[in-house]
Amino acid sequence: MYGSWLAGPLLQVTLVIFMVRYKYHAAFPRFFSYILFQTLKSACLFVAYKYFPASYFDAYWTGNAVSVIFAVAVMDEILRSLFKEYGGIQSLGTTIFRWSCGLLLLLAILGAWSGSETGGDRVVAAVFAFDRSMRLMQVGLFLLLMLLCRLLKNCWRQPVFGIALGFGFFASVELILVSVVMWSGDSHAAMISLLKSTAYNAVTLVWIGYLKQQPQLVPQVEAVANANTLAMALAGSAALSDPDASFMLRVEQAVDRVLTRSDWPRPSTKGNRIVSRKPNPEEGN
Repeated sequence: MYGSWLAGPLLQVTLVIFMVRYKYHAAFPRFFSYILFQTLKSACLFVAYKYFPASYFDAYWTGNAVSVIFAVAVMDEILRSLFKEYGGIQSLGTTIFRWSCGLLLLLAILGAWSGSETGGDRVVAAVFAFDRSMRLMQVGLFLLLMLLCRLLKNCWRQPVFGIALGFGFFASVELILVSVVMWSGDSHAAMISLLKSTAYNAVTLVWIGYLKQQPQLVPQVEAVANANTLAMALAGSAALSDPDASFMLRVEQAVDRVLTRSDWPRPSTKGNRIVSRKPNPEEGN
């Protein structure tokens, strides 16, 4: 247990050093702030556990509540980084995500308020419910990124994929451990706490492995050779259009390029002919 306590902050400090060294603290400021807070929280919880055991419960749930808020901010940052080349999709995805988070927070508060808990237990219930909802969204975000990696070449080597991978893996482990606790009770609380801490340390190692890469060495998405006319039009529209243009405007530009680049059949210029037939008796009008 003490080894896990010490390994966590050391790995987080190492991650912070790599982010500062390779300028990722500017590319992902929310994630950088999240790691700094996690390092500070680990140190404070260790002091409370060792010297102020009566205050450990309050310190843990206060830190957990703030961690959930940071996790929401980091997920929003991942979405914005993922769709930064598509202004319309980025705005739509961010709006849906923020409204979903607000609705889940409201449902968590209402669920805790209508429950049988009193006082501080209501706050704990609300934080726990909202945290569980955020873990489910993190798993969903990772699955979405996995789906996009089937469409985008070398996406799995991008830093944003590593961040989402870490959150998705840790969220899956935590949801499994929470289910075990709800099924078996607190009889294995120490072992479950150790497994959770070990999983987070493993996730930190994954983040270090991704973010220690220099930005110029991260591969870019290459154009596909022998693309058809529509793919060429979309690529040309993405490269030449205004980055701040709306999504619908980009679609219109892509359609215009398809129409101008395609060889559509044209009428013959040898002469015009009108083809007709004699009307039948019942077609007098």
